Amino acid sequence: MQENRVLNKKCVKKHILFAYIKEILYLCIKFSKHIETVRQEEEHFAPLWELNTLWSTLTEEERERVSKAVKIVRYAKNQIIHYDGEESSHMGMLLRGKIRIYKEGIGQRPQIIRLLKPNDIYGYRACIANGPYNSNASAFEDCVVYQLSREEFVRLVRENGAFCYEVMRMMAQDLAISEIQTVNLTQKHIRGRLAESLLHLVKNYGFEADGNTLAMMLPREDLAYMSNMTTSNAIRTLSQFAQEGIIGIEGRHIRILNEKELEKISRLG
Repeated sequence: MQENRVLNKKCVKKHILFAYIKEILYLCIKFSKHIETVRQEEEHFAPLWELNTLWSTLTEEERERVSKAVKIVRYAKNQIIHYDGEESSHMGMLLRGKIRIYKEGIGQRPQIIRLLKPNDIYGYRACIANGPYNSNASAFEDCVVYQLSREEFVRLVRENGAFCYEVMRMMAQDLAISEIQTVNLTQKHIRGRLAESLLHLVKNYGFEADGNTLAMMLPREDLAYMSNMTTSNAIRTLSQFAQEGIIGIEGRHIRILNEKELEKISRLG
């Protein structure tokens, strides 16, 4: 009997302890959600036309309409923004963070097509074509984006000639980049492809305050996907560049020590 009482007291204590833990976890979650809500309410972003020249062609009436229609959406690191083949519902412009645009090839091995930086636009071609997205988009890190519905975007293209011209110009630039990328990935050797990818990161994201460390910590796997090679080949080639004094490697950080030599390797392929 005495043992049963002791066991019952222990069980009661455990239940009370679990109840306290559950209540504490609930309060922590509630508090974190409250903090996030307050942060979102306090956070303000500039309007589209102050961030990208594409939108500067809009009339006052169109700006007012877009201001009401545009949405601010947040994505967590590695969260899928849209899938290849998914019916297009909106286009977007990156406000903060980085986004990877990629296709999945044989064996579902991804090929990174583009890495977006703030104020870059994505998903607009599928909206114009009134069809599905032709690539995957995922958040490389926590991201904030402006999203505008396909219907509203297409309406702007149809009704505003200057806006339509800017969209065509943007599409032509993207097509030119794609053509260059196709040549680079199919005709250049491993060293040339990797050099080209590193130069692309320099152009897109620049350097840290020291003037030579890339302001983009890209995992070796993603660097390989950008350069159309295996991860082991990317690591081996990076080591060769480091031994030759072209780059410096400190963990995931890459320092560009001889940009002219990288350009030469890229040019010669």
